Amino acid sequence: MPSLELVTYETVEELAEAMRRDGFAYMPGVLSAAEVDELRDRIDRVEPNPRANDRREQSLRRGIDPSSGEATTFYQQVVNMLFNRSAYFLQFLDRSPVAEVADAVMGADCHCISMTGWVTGPGRLDQNFHSDYQPIELPSDLMADPRVEIPVFTATAHYYLDDLDDALGPTNFIPGSHRAGRKPRDEETSWQGEEGQNILCNAGDVVLFRSDVWHRGTANTSSRIRYLLQVHYGRRMVVQKFPPYLDFRFDPDILAQATPRQRRYLGEHAFSNYD
Repeated sequence: MPSLELVTYETVEELAEAMRRDGFAYMPGVLSAAEVDELRDRIDRVEPNPRANDRREQSLRRGIDPSSGEATTFYQQVVNMLFNRSAYFLQFLDRSPVAEVADAVMGADCHCISMTGWVTGPGRLDQNFHSDYQPIELPSDLMADPRVEIPVFTATAHYYLDDLDDALGPTNFIPGSHRAGRKPRDEETSWQGEEGQNILCNAGDVVLFRSDVWHRGTANTSSRIRYLLQVHYGRRMVVQKFPPYLDFRFDPDILAQATPRQRRYLGEHAFSNYD
């Protein structure tokens, strides 16, 4: 499968323009090797909270392997709201240059809408292409007009914690597909002749991508486990999704250690419309 060309840009302005043009921005070497190792260990040490939709299970999901026609199982670990599980995770709310790019495309009052540790083992099958959030749908002829631009409403930062190859289940992107103005249809694997391309990068690299770009997780055909930290951002008017809903509470000891900027990402905004 072809790999995505990962271009390194020098400035926040260039990275923000890549988000608008290509649907994603690549930031190499955001974490050191020691930070990667610690982050993997910290994710493993978080005790799952089922009420927050956390899970850590073998045989979490079953699927049919298209090559054999047999059922397959795989290990998956998902731990949510990491910023509220340990003060250690607060630093990933406003890590540079990721946070600066999020601010540049979503506004200086954007905030975090989720933070998830996601671990997948061997046997995970290909996902279908999808967009995480398609806030506006427009006909293709309108989207073809360069004057038409859908703003970035939400975006996800993938902190990759492994050196990725095709076997480890890398993220697969269709660059520019946010210009489709719609979600991909079932079994759709290309847009305007552009096929999905794998993100093959190094542990410690980050890709920030807008929610309406078409992407998927690919099959983990290796014997290894893949680690990923996801930090999701949204514009000020996009709701923060912190489970367990109606019962979420910030840990006061963790909140007391947050900087003013981190508190803003956690939702401490100046009063505005609807407040």
